Amino acid sequence: MAVSAGRPPSPMMEVLRNPLFRAIWYVVNVVEVTRWMELLVTSVLVYSLTDSSLMLGLVLAFENIPRPFFSPFTGIIADRFDRKKIWVSALAIKWAAGIAIFLLLAFGYIAAWHVFFSMFLQGVSRALEDPARRTAVYDIVGERRVVNALSIDSISMTMGRMFGPFAGGFLVEHVGYYWPHYAGYVWAYAAVVSLHSVAMLLALRVRIPRVEREWRAEPIWNSLGDVVREAFNHRQLIGMLFITIMINAMAFPARQFVPAIGRDYLRVGETLVGILAASEALGQLVMAGILASIGTIRYHGRYFAAGAFAVMVTSTIFAWIPWYPATFAILVISGIGLSCFGTMQSTITMRSSPPEMRGRMVGLMSLCIGIGTPPGVFIMGLLGDAIGIRWSITLNALTCIAVSLPALFLTPLITRPSPRAPSAPTTARARPS
Repeated sequence: MAVSAGRPPSPMMEVLRNPLFRAIWYVVNVVEVTRWMELLVTSVLVYSLTDSSLMLGLVLAFENIPRPFFSPFTGIIADRFDRKKIWVSALAIKWAAGIAIFLLLAFGYIAAWHVFFSMFLQGVSRALEDPARRTAVYDIVGERRVVNALSIDSISMTMGRMFGPFAGGFLVEHVGYYWPHYAGYVWAYAAVVSLHSVAMLLALRVRIPRVEREWRAEPIWNSLGDVVREAFNHRQLIGMLFITIMINAMAFPARQFVPAIGRDYLRVGETLVGILAASEALGQLVMAGILASIGTIRYHGRYFAAGAFAVMVTSTIFAWIPWYPATFAILVISGIGLSCFGTMQSTITMRSSPPEMRGRMVGLMSLCIGIGTPPGVFIMGLLGDAIGIRWSITLNALTCIAVSLPALFLTPLITRPSPRAPSAPTTARARPS
């Protein structure tokens, strides 16, 4: 990627010129399109099979159940073992789960519990993948460009969230002739499995730096205790993790019920449901591009807090809007906040971590993401069946705002600049794997 002579590259272009980062980025683009396509297809499928908000919510719940249980351990694995092998293994789990659902659909034996088990395996895969990939990105681009790299990573996730649901909804609604069972879903899952295969093939060509550091052999519980104690030494990090738990429990689950809002209140088909599910990604894409182009940010916590509360506020109102274009616009605004939230969440985590603990700290962050989502989406779906999904979404979002506000005043999340990343205690030697 060439730049004009005499003019230094923009921060985003500087990151994209790194061939190691680009190789990872290509895989992430494919993985994210596939993930969001698969989530939309399975959600619409389960809602059509069961007509239950609770069952619809359980699709997302089962995807997130592995995070609290596996993430602390996968963070340790990322710190100690070959991250490329970890990543490829995670992608292989996704591929195997996709093949199983495709065959069950093709032969007409699909049931909701099959989808739940498949999403559980997807969650295991994500718990393995996130610490390995994110810490590899940090080691490749360095502390100075980590915000820009994670913003580009966010752009990839956003593009996947834009195109994946639309493609999934379109395939379910408009493709699928000449097949006797679940025709649209069969062809949609054929596309999912094909994309999983492409991602694995691309990942096999990636070179991830193997950073060799000295680490002492110790019981795994001691290692987990070390990272928790380190986290409590950073009050800004604690404030961020607390809000992360709350928003994943009481605000983010609302997005899982877009198929119910679209079908039952906006009266639209699967394609427009897919577009509505992708609308938040448009706002994410715009904001991620802005963040990727900013040279230096000192107050990462302010961006994080503004994004978090934008998501919470929009969650209180989007389900009540009776016009499709207005609902779309509100979710775009929510996406702008989500981009700030997600990018700064990872940045604060890694800047607060010693290099030898970085994988474990990302694992702790994933634990906080995952620990809130399963009970949150279960409660939201249960209330949705009892009092209506719109009331359930709104009550949860208002509770999230009330519970999260004290973290802004009891921690230095928005009042102090983010801490600089600690220096490595030992000399690291990086070589491609």
